[in-house]
Amino acid sequence: MLTLEGIRYDDGAFSLAADLSLSPGGRVAVIGPSGAGKSTLLDLIAGFRRPDAGRVLWQGREITAAPPDRRPVAMLFQENNLFPHLDLRRNLGLALRPDGGRLRAEDRREIERALDRVGLQGYAGRKPGALSGGQQSRAALARVLLQARPIIALDEPFAALGPALKGEMLDLVRSVAKELGALVLMVSHDPEDAKRFAGEVVLVADGVAAAPVATTRLFEEPPEALRRYLGL
Repeated sequence: MLTLEGIRYDDGAFSLAADLSLSPGGRVAVIGPSGAGKSTLLDLIAGFRRPDAGRVLWQGREITAAPPDRRPVAMLFQENNLFPHLDLRRNLGLALRPDGGRLRAEDRREIERALDRVGLQGYAGRKPGALSGGQQSRAALARVLLQARPIIALDEPFAALGPALKGEMLDLVRSVAKELGALVLMVSHDPEDAKRFAGEVVLVADGVAAAPVATTRLFEEPPEALRRYLGL
């Protein structure tokens, strides 16, 4: 269980509160107006920001003060965070050897398997600049697969993709998450993404990340904050 207990984060005029729990293996969409704090919520979970009050716990163990590399979270950003000067083998190798150490034969085999899993067989020697946007997203997802962490946080990584390709990537994320048994949190501005992908939704609005609600119920009975966001 991922638990945010009495979380409070303040940054000037901006503040965010969260008091919620998310079950392992779930698929959760994080939606809300621009600037409401969706990315901040993921940063607090992944360790890129520290709360001013409250605790973050995973499976009952407090991780509030743990740095990102010591947390059970693999983060996938919109920019994919692939190093342009490294080929995919070296980019993905950082998931196995964060210190940039020499890749062993078994490491190389794992990387090839991960690339094959996301439809990039034979691409290990290519640099990110030689790939399409969709291929870069697949490569970043292959790195998440190699990290094999129980929480996957997606900060709008497919926002720049067209509808068909974005749908394809969401299906691939679902498949990879099922393989890992991972909890997935996906920030999105598109309600249709939430309906397609997520079993639950966390609505972030008015300075609060609300407790998760079943996706179908939330959109059938939208609260006032969601109605404003959707323009209903």
